[in-house]
Amino acid sequence: MLAAALAVGIGGAGYAAVDHLAHHPAMELNLASSDQAPSRTGFAPVVKKALPSVVNIATSKVSKMPTGFFQQMPDDPLFRQFFGDNDNRQFRTPREMPQQREKALGSGVIMTRDGYILTNNHVVDGATDVQVTLGDKREFKAKIVGTDPKTDIAVLKIDATNLPLITVADSSKVQVGDYALAIGDPFGVGQTVTMGIVSATGRSALGIEDYEDFIQTDAPINPGNSGGALVDDRGNLIGINTAIIAHGSEGNQGIGFAIPANMARNVMQQIVEHGKVTRAYLGIVPQDVTPAIAKAFGDKDLTGALVGDVSPNSPASRSGLEKGDIILDLNGKPVGNSNDLRMSISMMAPDSTVTLRVLRSGSERNFTVKLGELPTTEASVEPASKGSSSSALSGVSVQDLDGQSAKDLGLPANAQGVVVTKVGPGSPAAEAGLRRGDVIQEVNRKPVRNTSDFERAVAGSKEDTLLLVNRHGSTMYLAV
Repeated sequence: MLAAALAVGIGGAGYAAVDHLAHHPAMELNLASSDQAPSRTGFAPVVKKALPSVVNIATSKVSKMPTGFFQQMPDDPLFRQFFGDNDNRQFRTPREMPQQREKALGSGVIMTRDGYILTNNHVVDGATDVQVTLGDKREFKAKIVGTDPKTDIAVLKIDATNLPLITVADSSKVQVGDYALAIGDPFGVGQTVTMGIVSATGRSALGIEDYEDFIQTDAPINPGNSGGALVDDRGNLIGINTAIIAHGSEGNQGIGFAIPANMARNVMQQIVEHGKVTRAYLGIVPQDVTPAIAKAFGDKDLTGALVGDVSPNSPASRSGLEKGDIILDLNGKPVGNSNDLRMSISMMAPDSTVTLRVLRSGSERNFTVKLGELPTTEASVEPASKGSSSSALSGVSVQDLDGQSAKDLGLPANAQGVVVTKVGPGSPAAEAGLRRGDVIQEVNRKPVRNTSDFERAVAGSKEDTLLLVNRHGSTMYLAV
């Protein structure tokens, strides 16, 4: 239907108009001969260089979905108003719903000639089958090498050689006003190129990912462009397209975001070499130095990252950093705000040694800090196999709560518990009201301080489980 609509809208009307003008008796047209080469003043050479290295990614996964009106509506008050509470129909719970295969489309970028491909984590998240189609229409089944949900990066591998890889630029040199071309497969219509400029750099605090340092562009980005390339006016990769602001519409609104190529390449190298991403850890809760804070410190032009709290037994506490310190420089490079510091530390390897220039009580001091490794411990409760006893928390994944996560969730830096990162759709926990972002602090009245506590508590729990959950600073009990 879409192809037919395009043929009528562009092919039919367009060719009819040209034919009419060409045969008008009073009109002389200077038509180019078939052997006259067109003048290249646009981006055709740039696109020709980059386009072959951008691929289509098709994924599928199996999910349990309600089917039919009566299976979706039994607990709805309006439903019960018409059918009553004692209706004899047999309703299936979400756990008993039939399986349904979901399909999705995205894009990716070939990074090596032997088949490593960068894309977004959300393009392949939960996928059981990943198919990659090259620009020359060859198709390959792809393996997910690894993912990093904190930056929304995933690395795929296809069994191929001599592939057209993209040239990667130094994204730190991208400037506002530079040309930007977005290449991908929006809406699955095929390889598409859109043009714009770089609207901003260093965009953060958007709530899209844990680590944000986005390149913003007005080059049209639409669903299906996720994981595709943002290139400069020489066809070099400057970012991986990942998100848009839509305001109720699924289409482009002129505000799109790309993960900088430097960050994406760093994450990819760690996944390929180590199978996971490790990040350095300083152990503070940084805050921006707002104009009001700068004024309170006696310098209205003051910039940096204010130390809001220091985690106990962290690299920061061992080096002597204190609450109220303002970090001005990191290894001689000025720190503009808290995100600058956080991103810089996250790109470093654990056990790295850094020098911080710090303002304390009006005097500048230098601190040498040996960074630790950011805790990334995660735990999950897998659905029980058929015939075995099931856990009430099947389908729930959690991770340790650190100072920054606590701040983001509106909790004190020293709050204890585990953060819920995933709740399986239709699981008992989902039905009980457990949400992603909840902090579990007790399981069956036993304190939970970390994922180890959580795993022990779940292993010893019965089919019915009582959770104490902290949600945005307020606690509540949930019976699962």
